[in-house]
Amino acid sequence: MGLGLRAMILLESEAVLAQGVAWLADHDAGMAQIAASLPLPPLRRKPQGFASLLNAITGQQVSTASAAAIWGRIEAAGLITPEAVLLAGEDGLRAVGLSRPKIRYALAIAASGLDFASLADLPDEEVIARLVALPGIGRWSAEIYATTALGRPDILPAGDLALQEAARLLYRLDARPKELAFRAMGQAWSPWRGVAARLLWSFYRAETNKEGLA
Repeated sequence: MGLGLRAMILLESEAVLAQGVAWLADHDAGMAQIAASLPLPPLRRKPQGFASLLNAITGQQVSTASAAAIWGRIEAAGLITPEAVLLAGEDGLRAVGLSRPKIRYALAIAASGLDFASLADLPDEEVIARLVALPGIGRWSAEIYATTALGRPDILPAGDLALQEAARLLYRLDARPKELAFRAMGQAWSPWRGVAARLLWSFYRAETNKEGLA
């Protein structure tokens, strides 16, 4: 995505989301199918800052339900600032259900001093690079943060298994595309890959509900 579009447009309103959906529907038959059969997907926006990144860590390699339950306990305990996390320490984080590796990551990020506000002014790839330099933050977590907390419209979290499975179902692929293949596939959705992700998440939710799996 060009710098001009990024400077003008962020995913911060349903109007912008609808603009991206319309573009995708005009350029991709699968996206047009989703747009015609499902309501406008949710914005999935989260506040910028430490709490949203900690939320992304909480969701790593666990089910949506488990992640939501753990995050609920984290919020209830007030562990949503670097200061509170450092004060709670390992025992406090273990008490809310974080695993040993995630406790290490949470404490390291809390102590990192990262200026979250500065990320808003950086290009997409530099945002990703700053975040993956933190302990426990892989590309998936960084991309989730960039598209949900920063509202970047052209970032596809290609390592997301639900998105990969949605693409398999939508395009009737023989197998779920792996991350690199899915990332290449997503080039056709630029400059609205973040909106394509939201459409695919909605499609996946609709299909799994239809099959009684969620």
